[in-house]
Amino acid sequence: MIADLLPSPVAAVDRFDDPEGVELFPEELALLEKSVEKRRKEFTTGRFCARTALGQLGFPPVPVLPGPKREPVWPDGVVGSITHCTGYRAAAVARTSDFRSIGIDAEPNAPTPKGVLEAIAVPTELARMDGLRAAGDKVSWDRLLFSAKESVYKAWFPLTRLWLGFEDADVTIDPDAGTFTARILVEAPIVDGEPLTGFTGRWLARDGFVITSIAVPA
Repeated sequence: MIADLLPSPVAAVDRFDDPEGVELFPEELALLEKSVEKRRKEFTTGRFCARTALGQLGFPPVPVLPGPKREPVWPDGVVGSITHCTGYRAAAVARTSDFRSIGIDAEPNAPTPKGVLEAIAVPTELARMDGLRAAGDKVSWDRLLFSAKESVYKAWFPLTRLWLGFEDADVTIDPDAGTFTARILVEAPIVDGEPLTGFTGRWLARDGFVITSIAVPA
């Protein structure tokens, strides 16, 4: 599914299961020594997707370790993103000659727990929620908003190396076009000589999941 949201120069791989026999590098295994089985499966299949996608770009298998903010650290010349939720794992990578940053996120297409929407949404987003709900009940719009904000952060951090909270972006979802825009509410950092004021992304709801993506062209 994730490949349907991303332009063709991006290599994207997803799985709805956890394949048997996936081998991790020793450095990756060391990260899982105290992890529960659920976390081990998410991590392992996420790395399987990541290495498969890297292989599509011509890169050999390498460890994909977390950075200081738990972001995946990619080989030189690569940008990418990994996501996982119950029943779905995915990774997307691209060459830096094609894209500056990628952010993807997947969530179950089900309402967020009580209080989550109010915790992540700014007043303008809350005001737009009734209009989204009127557009149809086949999409959990609060969960989609959460996913879009996750993709925003994943696209933002590699470019800025700065934290971005849920309250620091105002996301507008187009229920018909399958797109969204994110307006950054904090002082815009300068990236490649220009202020980074926001992102555009795409979304879909299918097979029990909502998935969002951002790909920032080089």
